[in-house]
Amino acid sequence: MPALQRTHEVVSLNAVETSRPRVALTFDDGPHPTNTPMLLDILARYNAKATFYVIGQNARRYPEILRRMVAEGHEIGNHTYTHPVLSRLGNGTVLNEIDRTQQIVWDIVGAVPVTLRPPYGSFSPRQQHMLFDNRNLSTVVWSVDPEDWRRPGVSVVANRMLRGARPGAVILAHDIHGPTIRAVPAVLDGIAARGLEAVTISELLAWPHWGPRGLRYVGATARASHG
Repeated sequence: MPALQRTHEVVSLNAVETSRPRVALTFDDGPHPTNTPMLLDILARYNAKATFYVIGQNARRYPEILRRMVAEGHEIGNHTYTHPVLSRLGNGTVLNEIDRTQQIVWDIVGAVPVTLRPPYGSFSPRQQHMLFDNRNLSTVVWSVDPEDWRRPGVSVVANRMLRGARPGAVILAHDIHGPTIRAVPAVLDGIAARGLEAVTISELLAWPHWGPRGLRYVGATARASHG
């Protein structure tokens, strides 16, 4: 697994200052064997892009879903290996949680995440700087939280996701919850009605292209194109 080269100086963020009409849709805790493919179908229909903050254990279990994510232009972020409360852990344990997921994603898709989404958003400023200094990973939280884990209903989730949708917003959701998936079409319709575009975190930040180039998804396999 290659080391990340420092191409930016963003230690942490919850939104991006930009005048471009873009928002970042982010989905945590997957991949889920049925919900995530359904979500990918919806995103493809709308030509929308998202960032998936995957748990390493789940990524290892469903590698084909990760390959599809990348082949269809989405970004993969690091959401640790076991989803612990990082603020309660020492530096070595934190880095191990993150490194294991970096390695798994690298082994599956040939690229490593450039951002971390800490579980529960629980990551101290000291830890954020430690991670950036040691691994060149930026910490990304969010500016819009629909609290979809409380299962408030499809329309409530959609309305909450849209409430803070403005240029530079980072919208949190979870692709492990079926009602959230069912809310996404209304969210994408609402985003488009506001003249906004759903993009990846790296695109929102105008960073270089994330992930391997030339990867295409064919049926149940993803192959690198060398042509």
